[in-house]
Amino acid sequence: MILSNLEFIPGTKIDVHYWIVNWSTVRSKHVWRDIMAWFKNIFGWELKWYTELLNESRNEAIERMKAQATELGANAILNIRFSTSSVAAGAAELYAYWTAVKLSKEA
Repeated sequence: MILSNLEFIPGTKIDVHYWIVNWSTVRSKHVWRDIMAWFKNIFGWELKWYTELLNESRNEAIERMKAQATELGANAILNIRFSTSSVAAGAAELYAYWTAVKLSKEA
């Protein structure tokens, strides 16, 4: 499965455009870690737990997009985008969207 944030892959052509697919997850934060993050934020340290949380969410999105694209018959996922937002106190959303396509080599 080809994964790319580009709109096309050089040397290939899009034979089938399946659809724009999207996925989101809302993750809550741990209260104790929120308190620790508040202290770290004062001193400008990296909030490693939040970094791990976003990485886990991104990895889950990638696995789900690959599964959905495979179900559709796609061999590539193009124009991958991720967005994050705060949806409630102590919770964040990761939103991902992409285009599933079937590519072939250009003649």
